[in-house]
Amino acid sequence: MSTIRAAVFERLRAWGVSAQVCDDALLVVSELVTNVITHTVSDHLECRLSVGAGLLHLEVEDQVRARTLPAPRTPDPDEHCGRGLLLVGAVSSAWGVRDAPHGPGRIVWAELPSRTEECH
Repeated sequence: MSTIRAAVFERLRAWGVSAQVCDDALLVVSELVTNVITHTVSDHLECRLSVGAGLLHLEVEDQVRARTLPAPRTPDPDEHCGRGLLLVGAVSSAWGVRDAPHGPGRIVWAELPSRTEECH
């Protein structure tokens, strides 16, 4: 996980993404990658980033042919997990799930505004 976070941080810093968007993007990537690790048995995980038209687009792809789609849930206050997609929804301007274009799997994506300043 730390390798993915470091790579995302370096890319965002190179693009000049604002510190707040950088923090939000790292949170989103962490939650989406954690979901793949926790809820699938996929041998494949791919993280992609793009920026354009004022938006930062993040994608995490797995190779699981799942019958259920990732969806936010409402955990009990004492539960230690189950808030990941709620966090993704809170910091993203939009997010969703689509089928992977090649073979089994799915892509969970999120978009954030990409105000440019330096990422710290």
